[in-house]
Amino acid sequence: MNYFKTTLLLAALTALMLVVGQALGGRVGMYYALAFGAIFNLGSYWFSDKIVLALYRAKPITEAEAPLLYRTVQRLAQKAGIPMPRLHYISSPALNAFATGRSLKKAVVAVTDGLLRNLDERELEGVLGHELSHVLHRDILISSIAATIAGAISMLASMARWAFIFGGWGRSSNDRGENPLSALVMLIVAPIAALLIQLSVSRSREYAADESGARLCGEPLHLANALRKLHMGSHEIPMHANPSTAHLFIVNPLTGRGLLHLFSTHPPIEERIRRLERMSGRR
Repeated sequence: MNYFKTTLLLAALTALMLVVGQALGGRVGMYYALAFGAIFNLGSYWFSDKIVLALYRAKPITEAEAPLLYRTVQRLAQKAGIPMPRLHYISSPALNAFATGRSLKKAVVAVTDGLLRNLDERELEGVLGHELSHVLHRDILISSIAATIAGAISMLASMARWAFIFGGWGRSSNDRGENPLSALVMLIVAPIAALLIQLSVSRSREYAADESGARLCGEPLHLANALRKLHMGSHEIPMHANPSTAHLFIVNPLTGRGLLHLFSTHPPIEERIRRLERMSGRR
């Protein structure tokens, strides 16, 4: 069900991008929107892993430095039937982790110092099972596509609004018999709708990775206990994270309440834990 929902959401994002392109320049605008989205996606495909690792100053970590980490990842990767990902370390007391990379062979799992210091072996296994599930199901690529299409929609809408303000686009819209005011409203709403769809894709993939990761490590409660500890840690020791990369982490490094939950890249931690406990048979 999660994969079907993800497909529908990506299709909705693509359709929204075409609508914005058509509003910007008719049929030609649609072609430009497609080309724009393709360029963004290619850039994300090839360089997103390097950018995010550099952003958090993640460094390679050796087996001698983290034998438990290596041993756990090797065991889980072998069980999942995927190549051993490269392991990186982020010097931060925050408790978090993420996976990146455009393919199974290029995958990277990065963990913070706080994660390694505060989780026991079973909890660490649950977190790593979650991250390897993202790698196994190409979630990094899916999230990157969603993020770049949403970014392209925002940029196209911004261009159209500026054209409307300076008059050129408004006149061409009238020539085609369109209502420039209604088109402008659409171009304001479109980026918000794109963001909400992007966040829905991210939340859908988190649920799927929780379920798959729990099955991979063999005990859903390992991940449930880890999520509790990470959630508490995110409030006690906030992580200085870029909002554009928040969707990569296992728990949202950005905290917020009320209306901000609507714009969260992650589903509610309580619901994630409840689903894992249900898998274990506790509830």
